[in-house]
Amino acid sequence: MAGTVQNRIVGKDDAEMRLDRWFKRHFPTLTHGRLEKLLRTGQVRLNGKRAQGSDRVASGDSIRVPPLPPVDEREALPRTRLSVNERDARELQKLVIYRDAEMLAIDKPAGLAVQGGTGTSRHLDGMLHALQFDASEPPRLVHRLDRDTAGVLLLARTRKSATRLTSLFRTRDMRKIYWAVVVGRPKVDEGDIRLALAKRLGRPGEGEERMVVDEKDGEAARTLFRLLDAASKKVSLLELEPLTGRTHQLRVHCLALGTPILGDGKYGGKAAFVAAEKAQTQLHLLARELHVPKPGGGSVVIRAAIPPHMRETMEFFGLSAVE
Repeated sequence: MAGTVQNRIVGKDDAEMRLDRWFKRHFPTLTHGRLEKLLRTGQVRLNGKRAQGSDRVASGDSIRVPPLPPVDEREALPRTRLSVNERDARELQKLVIYRDAEMLAIDKPAGLAVQGGTGTSRHLDGMLHALQFDASEPPRLVHRLDRDTAGVLLLARTRKSATRLTSLFRTRDMRKIYWAVVVGRPKVDEGDIRLALAKRLGRPGEGEERMVVDEKDGEAARTLFRLLDAASKKVSLLELEPLTGRTHQLRVHCLALGTPILGDGKYGGKAAFVAAEKAQTQLHLLARELHVPKPGGGSVVIRAAIPPHMRETMEFFGLSAVE
């Protein structure tokens, strides 16, 4: 926290990570420029020694975190504010499935981008002011979902709650449950996938980068899975619980099981499609539940509905699960 020196011990899930990426994960409001200044002046220490952002950390390493500068209020606000008419604002507000003084959650539809990027002109981050309601400021993003992933997306309603909720996602205290319709059936009905992941550039002609299993240089990634239902060996409905938060973790881990997520052409290729129905060409991944610990004890369970394309596919193949 600001104003005090911290000595943080690197956990197993952060092993082999660059030091600057470690700071980005654990202190997301610290800008790159400020971190570089702290490194140059020797205020950040790795096992008692001066360090560089490119240094790799190992499990058990000690990182000295100096008193951090206060967050610039302007940097913390959404960088791109989009114009939202009354109709669009109402439609966005209809997506809200939970709200209290600290946070709100929306049931994000597949296809809605959370943040802007190349070729993305409409995204949730630019429309957060439409979800301000009675708060004194617009809500803040505290985690992400891919554009094509549907389900529970949590937003913090104050700066204080943003810090708390972001920390819960980092420390695994936020339980996340996903559902996925996959092609094929796993060899076992439940298990624990522990496969490290790394980012790689696509081969010439393949375009964008992707995540791959890399036990030597990758970052630790762990997912629990359980079979909910299966239609012979053609498709299955899986419950997935990621215990780490790597990019595209569930998509790569499902592929490693031999059961690519239905509609995931990026990772599964042709094997990710089983029929020509339009619904089955979309990504069949749902952020089904978040179990959010409350400050005074207990937790709030927030659940998203099954999106239309997944419900259509489940009915087509006769898949079911306890609602």
